[in-house]
Amino acid sequence: MGDWPREVAARGYLFGLEQFEDLVAQEMYRKPGEGPRVDLDAVVRDGMVRLGEGRYETVLYLGDRAGIPVVTCTASWDPESVELRCPAPRYLKILAEGLRESHGWTTERVHAYLAGLPGVRGLWDVAELRALIHGE
Repeated sequence: MGDWPREVAARGYLFGLEQFEDLVAQEMYRKPGEGPRVDLDAVVRDGMVRLGEGRYETVLYLGDRAGIPVVTCTASWDPESVELRCPAPRYLKILAEGLRESHGWTTERVHAYLAGLPGVRGLWDVAELRALIHGE
């Protein structure tokens, strides 16, 4: 996967399976309750289950935390095959605030992390990113 990161700073939420299915449905542009069912046993057993070919239609098993399966939804395609688009300032601000809040990171650490990510690196001016994260 080229220089794509193998690890990511994340924040988890404890959902019931039905809540997770509703979240996945919404990410698939469907109404809650109208998405496909997620076979959690199959996800844990196989490491992933594809619900479709679109974005957020692949459910990945990331391991357990306190005996509870940790899962996420993502796209099934190889990231190297996707044309990267410059993330919107509002989106980056939300990410920066989340990293500070959930991980206690300093503004400098948040900047270094975001600036190094594919999709930001080379698409965002370093000074503009710093000003955005610092709230200037």
